[in-house]
Amino acid sequence: MGKTTKKSKKSVYRLAREELNLSRAAATKFMPDDENFPGMSYIDEHRLVKLENGTTSIQPADVVVMAKRYNKPELRNYYCCNDCPIGKIDTPEVINADNIHQILVNMAVSLKNVNHKKIRLMEILEDGKVDPGETEDYEKIYGELEHISAIIEALQLWCERMKLGIK
Repeated sequence: MGKTTKKSKKSVYRLAREELNLSRAAATKFMPDDENFPGMSYIDEHRLVKLENGTTSIQPADVVVMAKRYNKPELRNYYCCNDCPIGKIDTPEVINADNIHQILVNMAVSLKNVNHKKIRLMEILEDGKVDPGETEDYEKIYGELEHISAIIEALQLWCERMKLGIK
């Protein structure tokens, strides 16, 4: 009788490869080395299995190479938001970088909101600290700035995809 294995959820890296109908062998055949990570970028078939299954830690160089090979720049954002300890804290997750009209409308609304609150932000930060009575207003403005940051990430990703000819 054959071995039964528990099927686990497929990683985004595996899904990106499968979306192109590439076997692991085919995917690794043309994995480019990345000039930002000389000597560290080559991914062979055995390493790709481990990366896709999560049995080895994925490294930034791995993600850069897969993002280039699969024409999926959004893999870098995914890595930063989900796998990188610093990125989990600092990187906004791009939710929808496909609809430029939605991105631009969100940006316009968010910039208008922050523009209306800029005087309040200057009042709060005038003395170089956030006093207890100012915390609620500060948190709302800070949240809006984080939202703008995510919108900018989405816009940059959309522009990169257009540059690569990805629709």
